[in-house]
Amino acid sequence: MQQTLMTLVLLLQVLSALAMIGLVLVQHGKGADMGASFGSGASGSLFGATGSANFLSRSTAVAATIFFVSTLALAYFGNLRGAASQGASILEQAASAPVAASVPSAPASGAALIPTK
Repeated sequence: MQQTLMTLVLLLQVLSALAMIGLVLVQHGKGADMGASFGSGASGSLFGATGSANFLSRSTAVAATIFFVSTLALAYFGNLRGAASQGASILEQAASAPVAASVPSAPASGAALIPTK
């Protein structure tokens, strides 16, 4: 149950991050507002001269809020999962794990490596 909830929150976080990126890229800079106030082509847009800025900035704020809430939820669930698994830190787990000797021993001299036939 917790893994499914964590997956859903992660999906929500990724979607809100992508929405935020898209909304920020669509918005105009501060210099574009000056051109719109003098009657350039932006005044005849879908939202009007100032309507797009309000809609896009509010949508970005909503996406940012969803992103931050999902980030806090993922941190909380990650902390719960880590505490329930062993109670030891990663460094303590690594120190207590046995190290396998997987390195083969090298021959004493190079004479053993020379083929005879």
